[in-house]
Amino acid sequence: MGLYIIAAILLLPLIEIAVFIWIGGLIGVLPTILLTVVTAVAGTIMLRQQGLSLLMRMQQELDAGRSPGNEVMQGAMIVLASIFLLIPGFVTDAIGLLLFIPPVREALARFIISKSNVVIVDGGQGVRRPKEGVVDLDAEDWSEKRDPASEGSGPAQLSPWQDGSDNAKS
Repeated sequence: MGLYIIAAILLLPLIEIAVFIWIGGLIGVLPTILLTVVTAVAGTIMLRQQGLSLLMRMQQELDAGRSPGNEVMQGAMIVLASIFLLIPGFVTDAIGLLLFIPPVREALARFIISKSNVVIVDGGQGVRRPKEGVVDLDAEDWSEKRDPASEGSGPAQLSPWQDGSDNAKS
């Protein structure tokens, strides 16, 4: 995986330069520069529109008592899309614009999740699954009882789970 990242870091600028030269040769220098500026402006507008829509969906999920996990993934991809649009170049602009399309984001999110080990924590609202060998009890699942064998003549003996703080009660 690290090799792919290094290759992308090295190859992306070279690809961007080649595409700049190719498009500049086709349409000229000034239109090439203007096209780069237009894509940055379009990306900013789309970021505002998509970002506000995403925030509203996240708020609806929170109001309904659900975890906005998918919306967080969508938000991360919108941020990534905006970063791609801020990087000058046509290849990164194309990737950034594609990430603003909701079905593309959904497909990419499903792909990332399928390749990841995702653990969703429900904030204590869901079913708890303790580790093997651990007994997880709620307060109503247990009660404190005195050991009848310790209530005889002579000094009170404590069961191993008692600390002696309730001796005065007997």
